[in-house]
Amino acid sequence: MNLHLVLLVVYSIALTAAGLWISRSVRSSGDFFVAGRTLSAPLIFSTVLAANIGAGTTVGAAGLAYFEGVSAWWWNGSAAIGSLALAFWIGPRMWRLAAAQGFYTAGDYLEYRYSPMVRGVLASFLWLGTLAILAAQLLAGAAVFSAVADIPKGTGVIIGALAMTIYFVAGGLLSSAWVNLLQLVVLIGGFAVAMPLLYSTVGGSAGFAAIAPPHPRYWDIMYSTGSGLSGWAMLVVLTPAFIISPGLLQKAYGAKDERAVRLGIGLQGVAQMVFAFVPVFFGLAARAAHLQIDNPNLVLPTVLATQLPPFLGALGLAAVFSAEVSTCDAILFMLSTSLSKDLYKRFVNPAAGDRQVLVVARLAAVAGGAGGVLLALQLETIIGALRIFYSLLSVSLFVPVLGGLFAPRAGAVEALASMAAGITTLLLVTYAGAGRGLGVLNPEALGLLASAAAYGIVMLARRAKG
Repeated sequence: MNLHLVLLVVYSIALTAAGLWISRSVRSSGDFFVAGRTLSAPLIFSTVLAANIGAGTTVGAAGLAYFEGVSAWWWNGSAAIGSLALAFWIGPRMWRLAAAQGFYTAGDYLEYRYSPMVRGVLASFLWLGTLAILAAQLLAGAAVFSAVADIPKGTGVIIGALAMTIYFVAGGLLSSAWVNLLQLVVLIGGFAVAMPLLYSTVGGSAGFAAIAPPHPRYWDIMYSTGSGLSGWAMLVVLTPAFIISPGLLQKAYGAKDERAVRLGIGLQGVAQMVFAFVPVFFGLAARAAHLQIDNPNLVLPTVLATQLPPFLGALGLAAVFSAEVSTCDAILFMLSTSLSKDLYKRFVNPAAGDRQVLVVARLAAVAGGAGGVLLALQLETIIGALRIFYSLLSVSLFVPVLGGLFAPRAGAVEALASMAAGITTLLLVTYAGAGRGLGVLNPEALGLLASAAAYGIVMLARRAKG
């Protein structure tokens, strides 16, 4: 067994043990869902940053940089812009409502603002869609194990799933927040050590200058591919999703006050904007090292495993693995709370007590982990899997959440019309136009426009009748 694999296995065990130890403090569903609303700004910062730096922002973005160039910065940059909007525009408003009304989930807000039907429709839809983003994280973890020990994809997926499921099922948001802090230290430390050494290994500035670009706009940060999978077009795909993601909203619910929301999530957005250059560096370094890689999932783990001394390479790979696992637990958070609170408690067993809801939340997390494994075995690329989730999230939830906050006369009809129009447009344009949209408007942009138009038209029509 090589050193890379030994350290990754030990690290996985350590994460699980830390989460189980912290979970001893979880006594109620309130502890599990919103950490008792006790999270300080530093914990909000670390748990949101750790959740946002995952498969797409590390392995996926490095793969994009290797094939498409520096415009891969927009994958992280778009998410950072969404985080800043959440911190200073949406997050404090949602926290006030959550604290006043006792919200645990985004579904609680949707029912309060619209109706039980809106809550149920969206919770059911997102529960299925969220499996795609979980599968992407598991694919990234499997890529790490494949690069260091040629472990089969299925085995690598299962190892990652076990590590994150066990500690999250035990402790929910409370375990997640503290384990995320540990993961963030490893993530930042690993990359901070790996980057300068890798820069020297590939020949420094001369090595980067000698890169043979695979296309003419490789060094153009404003370049965007026709498919919208890289470049500034990611603003439409990712920015709305990072403003209204149920998992991120629920982390904001767990803050102890509004200041913790603004400071924690705001600083996280700034940090992610700076971090956006890190995976781009690794993708370019793989080109500078003349590595021949066909699979974008393997760019980052391969450059770390082959271009650094074994111990430092293992530290860098542990950083990548940290990113994937920390995002996995955020996704399980969405899955477990959505099924237990938004579906089971609201529609199946309204009389369920606190302990029953907590049991269902844990079982839902286990089921979500298993579903993520099955889907990961079917999907090929991390970016493709992530786009499924972020696209659906943006066109279905963005307009209803913002409309609920800023259009007081809108009701359930507007929300349902908005979701139906956004999702239908996204699917029709994606499959009719091979994912290219119309002109500069990608399918996500058209879906958002259709969603907003439906919301506004129905609201105006109802007002005219009234």
